[in-house]
Amino acid sequence: MPLLKVIVASTRPVRTGRAIGDWFTRHAVEHGGFDVELVDLAEVGLPFLDEPEDATTGNYVHQHTKDWSATIDAADAFVFVMPEYNYAFNAPLKNALDFLHREWAHKPVGFVSYGGLSGGLRAVELLKPVVTKLRMVPAGAAVTVFRRKSVAADGTLTVDSTLSESASAMLEELGRLTQAMSVMRSSV
Repeated sequence: MPLLKVIVASTRPVRTGRAIGDWFTRHAVEHGGFDVELVDLAEVGLPFLDEPEDATTGNYVHQHTKDWSATIDAADAFVFVMPEYNYAFNAPLKNALDFLHREWAHKPVGFVSYGGLSGGLRAVELLKPVVTKLRMVPAGAAVTVFRRKSVAADGTLTVDSTLSESASAMLEELGRLTQAMSVMRSSV
């Protein structure tokens, strides 16, 4: 079965992203189309990009980069659980992407975004050119969490049918993309 890595992008000490990531991970496991692993960037603890060579060379000198490379290389598909900060994606996610190059290529990516009025949609649209440059393929289906509607003051996530149905639709699309793109990865 293909491996889906759900990456929680927020690293703030108090954050909504982990609760959303935990829900989505459970939903993906119940969906049954993937083996699923949650990766929390707050736990990974990558420093600001510190490799002496460009990521395209694949010459990593730091153990944290080698570990990150192995984590990402093992995946067949990704879902980024990502906040919107100031109309854009957050720095820890961009940093995590920039550490590597080959490991991301020819793999589909879905987005579970969250934020205030926009639900993180602006951040997703800004991130799509970045992941496309890394030769990832963004899924068209996505999950949008509007904090004022779905997240209580204590951080509890209220999952309604809209969130569940959009998560299932995205997982179905990721499954098809993963299958189609496996041919590209096997020839690399």
